[in-house]
Amino acid sequence: MINSNGEARESAATIDFVTLGMFIIDDIHPPPSAIDQTAKRDIIGGAGTYSAIGARLFSPSPTTSKAVGWIIDAGTDFPTHVRSTIDSWQTNVLIRPRDGLTTRGWNGYGDNDHRAFKYLTPKKRLTAEDLTPSLLRSRSFHLICSPERCIAMVQQIWSRRAATFGEEEPKPIIIWEPVPDLCTPDEFDNALKAIKYVDVISPNHEELAALFGQEHAGDVKKELVEQQARHLKISGIGADGMGMVVVRAGKVGCYLATAEKTCWLPAYHQDATRVVDPTGGGNGFLGGLAVGLVRTNDMVEAARMASVAASYYIEQVGVPSLTVAHRGHMERLEEWNRTSVFERLAEFRTRTA
Repeated sequence: MINSNGEARESAATIDFVTLGMFIIDDIHPPPSAIDQTAKRDIIGGAGTYSAIGARLFSPSPTTSKAVGWIIDAGTDFPTHVRSTIDSWQTNVLIRPRDGLTTRGWNGYGDNDHRAFKYLTPKKRLTAEDLTPSLLRSRSFHLICSPERCIAMVQQIWSRRAATFGEEEPKPIIIWEPVPDLCTPDEFDNALKAIKYVDVISPNHEELAALFGQEHAGDVKKELVEQQARHLKISGIGADGMGMVVVRAGKVGCYLATAEKTCWLPAYHQDATRVVDPTGGGNGFLGGLAVGLVRTNDMVEAARMASVAASYYIEQVGVPSLTVAHRGHMERLEEWNRTSVFERLAEFRTRTA
């Protein structure tokens, strides 16, 4: 949140989710198979943004929208319409002025949802040192980084929380999304070290395969996903070895694995015509997963929430749209993409019971 002077204000609200992923303004170039080859520009994006809105989908205003925390470094070129959209979400966002340009990115898509990405302006990464006291006390954190940075940031979060709130402060849920470029065999040993510090590791199926020096080469090979997830699980996730592997597998759905349970869940959308642009689906998935784990303590229900969150991202280019209706004088009804998130979740829950 910012006050009228553009200064950060602390919130007394309980924060369920904070992402240390970045805000990026994107240019999106469609795959060769797309009918419309027009590039979309000045699109709100970035892993931090997408994951924050994935959590926000399940956090209606005014009751819980402030439970979603994130940080934006806004450059001198920050568009007014982008700020207005962000303000409409009513999250616990810290918008900081930045000398120079806002971080911007180029996204190009090929067949099978393959994504290429590059920065168009210098990036400004977030660290645990950027967290205000209220954000630092979040019940969950989303990290997207290398294995080495993952370990360093988790240690910083633990250290700062102990120093600020005391040694008895409960540890938050840490969800690590490995950065795609470093899902390589050279980083495999480092990844095995990093998973000791997190509660959830969530690569997509291609990133997981690449970490093992393999690939799917077309359709998702479920047996390969299960085998590789089992290897991570046996290596031990979390300090007690009881953490989760959640593999995001696009149109196939997701695979969940803990020391005690494994299962596949389908993707929410089974009709390919509903999929317009996959950008942000995986990050939004993790925002939904995080608040699901915090609020339900049920990995399957959390994965349902994650899958529903992802479904809202892929229906259009850019972030889903929020509209508000009022029933009577008091009841405030939120819809994203003109549908109820909780009705969609109820339908998906029935379908995957």
